[in-house]
Amino acid sequence: MRKGVIRPGHVQLRVLDLEPAVKHYTELVGLIETHRDAMGRVYLKGWSDTELFSVVLREADEAGMDCQGFKVRDDATLSALGRDLAAWLGLVPRQFTTGGKPKLLGISKRGNRYLRKQLIHGARAALPHVAERDTPLGRWAKALMTRAHHNVAVVAFANKLARIAWAVLRRGGRFAAAGTPAAA
Repeated sequence: MRKGVIRPGHVQLRVLDLEPAVKHYTELVGLIETHRDAMGRVYLKGWSDTELFSVVLREADEAGMDCQGFKVRDDATLSALGRDLAAWLGLVPRQFTTGGKPKLLGISKRGNRYLRKQLIHGARAALPHVAERDTPLGRWAKALMTRAHHNVAVVAFANKLARIAWAVLRRGGRFAAAGTPAAA
């Protein structure tokens, strides 16, 4: 595991029947119910947890896990994880280095193939429209399209979209098209 990631922070689970699941986690596992929200989710935590919750249960048609969060040491670690997301999706070039001179190859194609495909197709459709706009992202996209092959520009834009999605999820807000662009 990456340095700076301390431990699993919380997990959100889908359960078929909420009340028996809450009973299982409180009576058998020993968690404490801390809160119920208007959307029907139940928040639980362990006896020694200092956080508000460590397990979130919600009723659904299919059992499974919605998401898992990790405790990190600081914001710098969290920002580095955004860069790692693009690498995990396979949206970064593979590198071959010999004699200290790196050579960039095609994308690594690691990680979730379906999500990578959706990001690339979305980027392919959106890139011409975004490049027409007079926003920081539009100016970045237009400059990218002038200096790189179309397919390279599409993958770079998909990488940018993945990192924007990470930032929006991390900050919990909306994407501001007028914001300052970060380096891709």
